[in-house]
Amino acid sequence: MPRPEAQAPPEIFYNESEARKYTTSSRVIEIQARISERALELLALPDDGVPKMLLDIDVALERETEGDLLLADMGEGLGLRPGVIDGAISISAVQWLCNADKSDHEPRLRLKAFFGSLYRCLARGGRAVLQFYADNMEQSEMLMSFAMKAGFAGGVVVDWSHSSKAKKSYLVLTCSSPSVHTSLAKGKGQNGEMCSDDDDESIDDQT
Repeated sequence: MPRPEAQAPPEIFYNESEARKYTTSSRVIEIQARISERALELLALPDDGVPKMLLDIDVALERETEGDLLLADMGEGLGLRPGVIDGAISISAVQWLCNADKSDHEPRLRLKAFFGSLYRCLARGGRAVLQFYADNMEQSEMLMSFAMKAGFAGGVVVDWSHSSKAKKSYLVLTCSSPSVHTSLAKGKGQNGEMCSDDDDESIDDQT
């Protein structure tokens, strides 16, 4: 079955029926929560008691959503003031930018607009963790390339790399010069940890 981003634009694919899976399916909710918790772990916000401004770049669902909501096309850039965000996460979203869903969509221009605006709105030293499902190695490299061109340092952390269904990729970015060395966390499953394919299927495989 084709991946969701290959079937239709997100505003069409995530219709009422698809969106309902994210609000009523305990299995989907559990998986989404687990991926989000891992993204927050990789974000590594300092536990200093100071309130932080966190940006969630995802499709907001009508299920006890907290915080301010902004409806926008991330491929046109994030309309936020420079340096106001302490950290950002995104779950299963950025790979949609690699597709031309409309005649006026150019993936490279949309990626440039997204990563450029994300870099600008983050406070210096801030981090972004973007979980994604790349269709191929070229897409993964393209995402990383445009992140670096925007000014980010970082790389890709892969959990459960040897599992066909449980594998998860996270683009872990720091708002600093790419020339600055930043250490990346190890992906889960690299220290002898075991995970079966059934433990954490991708959301995309279920939709």
